[in-house]
Amino acid sequence: MSIEESDLQTTTLGSTNRTDNWWFEPLWTGLGFLAFVIYTTWAVFQADYYWWSAYAQGFGGYLSPFYSPLIFINPFAEGAAPMYHSLFGSWPGWWPKLIPASPAIFILFGPLSFRLTCYYYRKFYYRAYFMSPPACAVQGLPQKEYKGETALFVFQNLHRYTMYIALAFIAILSYDALLGFFRDGKFGIGVGSIILLANPILLAGYTFGCHAFRHLIGGKHNCFTCSHGKHNIRYRLWKGVSWLNGRHMFWAWVSMIWVAFADFYIRMVANGSWVDFNTWGY
Repeated sequence: MSIEESDLQTTTLGSTNRTDNWWFEPLWTGLGFLAFVIYTTWAVFQADYYWWSAYAQGFGGYLSPFYSPLIFINPFAEGAAPMYHSLFGSWPGWWPKLIPASPAIFILFGPLSFRLTCYYYRKFYYRAYFMSPPACAVQGLPQKEYKGETALFVFQNLHRYTMYIALAFIAILSYDALLGFFRDGKFGIGVGSIILLANPILLAGYTFGCHAFRHLIGGKHNCFTCSHGKHNIRYRLWKGVSWLNGRHMFWAWVSMIWVAFADFYIRMVANGSWVDFNTWGY
């Protein structure tokens, strides 16, 4: 085969000299994230069964991470949280009737904006959904010219700022985890308590391993040992963040799957399908 014939073949989508199963990663990441989006969309518009406290009205209870923090509460929804958990009270009367009265609508843009602009997520969904390209050394969809992350994708530049939203959600979900260890003000532990506790831990592993956070810790610094000849605190922090960063894909998927599982678990307990084993006895 001549060089010209070989070059001509590489212009076809999927053309490559690779002999491994390069298509497997874009396939499973594309399907996996699609499943998460479908479930999340369904859970958001359900607008019910996001809270469980076994009808106890005091401090404590399980709150779905998809619905936290509670901006407004619809008191008529099944499995809704008590009204005193709402930041701004009952559901506003001006809300359009065609849109479900779901507290999740107000807050999911925050964590989703961080994930959608994440360098790792951009890598896999550009490959899985846009074939740009589907894998290294594999021909993607033909383009007249490369425009980069401009026009529709210019929002990707906001990633360094959405990181602060993610940091805020770690604090919010940590409070929810604390809430999960109490019923009517009484300390205890249940399966849901452990699930909610793992949620901010996994999210922290993902967020603190973020490229933007790594730059925040170690950026604009040419020497970590110039002052005292020893590794300073900032260098040690940077090393820890770099360790997390090297496993960013792991934290991204585990934290994403876990937050969906936490919502599903609370939903199943709240609607009576599952029983939460706990020390409160109910």
